[in-house]
Amino acid sequence: MAPSSYQPDETFFVESDEPSQRMMMRDAAKMLARNKQEMIANELSRLACDEYLEDIMQHIRQMEDETLPDANLIDMQREIQWFMRPYLIDFLVEAHAAFSLLPETLFLTVNLLDRYCSKRVVYKQHYQLVGCAALLIAAKYGDKKDRVPQINELNNMCCGLYDAGMFTQMEMHVLNTLDWNIGHPTVDFFTKLVAAEERDSLEVEHMAAYICEIALYHRDFVSTKPSVMARASLALGRAILGKPEVNDGEWDHADNVTLVALSQHLHQPSVTLARKYSSQYYSRVSTKLADFLAQQAAIARRGVPPSPPAEHSLSDKATDVYSTPQRGLVPSRASPTAT
Repeated sequence: MAPSSYQPDETFFVESDEPSQRMMMRDAAKMLARNKQEMIANELSRLACDEYLEDIMQHIRQMEDETLPDANLIDMQREIQWFMRPYLIDFLVEAHAAFSLLPETLFLTVNLLDRYCSKRVVYKQHYQLVGCAALLIAAKYGDKKDRVPQINELNNMCCGLYDAGMFTQMEMHVLNTLDWNIGHPTVDFFTKLVAAEERDSLEVEHMAAYICEIALYHRDFVSTKPSVMARASLALGRAILGKPEVNDGEWDHADNVTLVALSQHLHQPSVTLARKYSSQYYSRVSTKLADFLAQQAAIARRGVPPSPPAEHSLSDKATDVYSTPQRGLVPSRASPTAT
């Protein structure tokens, strides 16, 4: 039998790069298509935003008015007193930081708390429970799902003072009281909006955020519109950091009053809050504010009028009955019934 002339193909047993190359090309094509879709979607969103911007802002202004708490109604609470507020805000600030929630979640939490206290009688042993319920609602409304606090985690932060079912019961009671109207344009939203328009630095934004969170501790700002608070805090932040002021023609009497009031509440910030804003992540603005106030006080002692970021000096320390105590809020154990 004649020998076969068949020669084996040596490449038959060699893995070819063609399949992997085809996969890479297919993946690249998908990525290009996805990027193109995102570009088209972003452009359509921009066009839609430009077209409906006026309507959007009108709706936000309406929501701002409708979701503004009434401090005068909170004054009528029989058991809740304003000196208790800093303890609860300290707790909420710590819980908010512990769960790495978005900045707007903290402001929405306090808004829900104040709106509830404007409508319902709250017993002092339930004050922290209402705050926890407000935090749960705010986190579920606008934060990342994996960061929403678990009831057992909040209960541990409350030292086990409440039963697990009480959190759910109070959460539902808050929602029903507010008619499930959760949406609220927070001061964080307006601050970012104004800062983007005025091209403020990140440092100025951090200082404004610090000032706005200081305001959460005080009754004076419970009924202040977030848009007014944003403009005033940014103006005050620029003055503290020595940045040039922006004159956009929208400044009015309410802004001036709020700026002056804010400047009078900067001297005794919460230790918890000052520690939060002393990190490099927040541009160490609490340290910079303390240095600024010390310089202003030194100038005042020498008899030289301090440079005014507002009509009144920041070094004029007013008597503040709502100054922040440095202890935690400890409620007593009871059922979460509210009327």
